[in-house]
Amino acid sequence: MPKSIKRTYSQYSKDAVTLLGAFIREARNERNLTAQELADRAGISRGLLQRIEKGNLKCEIGAVFEVATIVGIKLFEADGNALTKQLRHTKEKLALMPKSVRKKYKRVNDDF
Repeated sequence: MPKSIKRTYSQYSKDAVTLLGAFIREARNERNLTAQELADRAGISRGLLQRIEKGNLKCEIGAVFEVATIVGIKLFEADGNALTKQLRHTKEKLALMPKSVRKKYKRVNDDF
């Protein structure tokens, strides 16, 4: 098994993740959800949720975003349409870059 890589993070990143974790915990408490209930809804372990709420920088970003979404924290835009519009705009901007700079985008079929 490969050795764990020691990463360094800026103070800004540390503070941002700690703040997001605090927001998640506050929103969870306002909704009267236990840590186990929220973890079950997000499909993660209670331990991972606790690490997210403590601001651990090594948590999977998808799990953090899912938990934030479940408790009602808006991460980017206030509505889904604005987020979709911003994403489309960013993709169009990236399309103008030379091919060697951008990676291929593979569309995921998530229709179940």
